[in-house]
Amino acid sequence: MDRYELRRQDYSLSADQAELQAVYAKFFRSRCSLDTVRAAEETGFDKDLWEQLCATGATTMALPEAVGGDGATLVDLSLVAEELGRVIAPLPWIDHICAARLLARLEALAVDDPDSAGVVEGRRIVAFDTRVDPADGPRLIASGSIADQIVVRDGTDIVRLSFDTRPAKVDNIGRLPMAWVDPAAADQRTVLASGAEALAEYDRALDEWRVLTAAALVGMIDETLRVAAEFATTRYTMGVPISTLQGISHPLANIAITVNAARNLTRRAAWFLEHEPEFQPGLSAAAFVYIAEEAPRAATMAVQVQGGLGVATESAASAYLVRARGWPLAAGDLGASAVQVAELFAAASA
Repeated sequence: MDRYELRRQDYSLSADQAELQAVYAKFFRSRCSLDTVRAAEETGFDKDLWEQLCATGATTMALPEAVGGDGATLVDLSLVAEELGRVIAPLPWIDHICAARLLARLEALAVDDPDSAGVVEGRRIVAFDTRVDPADGPRLIASGSIADQIVVRDGTDIVRLSFDTRPAKVDNIGRLPMAWVDPAAADQRTVLASGAEALAEYDRALDEWRVLTAAALVGMIDETLRVAAEFATTRYTMGVPISTLQGISHPLANIAITVNAARNLTRRAAWFLEHEPEFQPGLSAAAFVYIAEEAPRAATMAVQVQGGLGVATESAASAYLVRARGWPLAAGDLGASAVQVAELFAAASA
């Protein structure tokens, strides 16, 4: 078996990747406390934290060198996404880099263009329609209330929109900077590309978004496991920690198994999407569907372990629960992703 064939089956991290994840874990732990998250709930966005993240090169690393980026792989990006999800950071990083990578593939970014440089460096935030099942007319965009540009599908066209006045944020369970966006009401509208190839590039952006969102959800439920386990080992009943009770320990063990399985599946999906996207075309959607279904269950269990404290508004577990339920909804109906998985694997089998 040659080295490339081995890599198709081994998704362990290199020393550089482990260091990358450690650096961003430290960054988010030191700058994004639960108080920071709570303070940003009204807008769904912490501008100061975003600027600090961009200063680390988190947006430039995601883009190809041809447009001034650093050419990081999707596996690299999934490590950053996992740490972002671990602290439920109120940042549109996943949406922005997936949209920016799409713009780069459509040759809508140029090295010598100031607006493009703003996108690459994160000074101009780009959002895109992350729903699997596109529809005409107004649609909910997860980062629509804070974006400088919004990329959407309109028939067979890929269109970039901008508004003189940004759309108003709408309340949502995931505490995202979500807004209704009507392409017909845009003040500026630019057709970037058209046809089957353009739509295929958009689908690629959706796959990247699903992989990175899955990675963020992995970090999220890993942290809920830590919170629940810490609580269970420090609360006693009849003289023993509640963690020794099967009704507590077994569900926590199930969450740990889910975290490991989801992490492996997500990294596998990231690797294949980066290197062999045609080999298992439904893998990205499968990873997303799996973790999008499991994350709310795990977060709910973490709440239940803490009893009444778990449902209190000041509880960390409750903050994670609403985001575990809400972040995947940016893709629209989860059932549509599940159907797509079935169709893609059926087509591959045929």
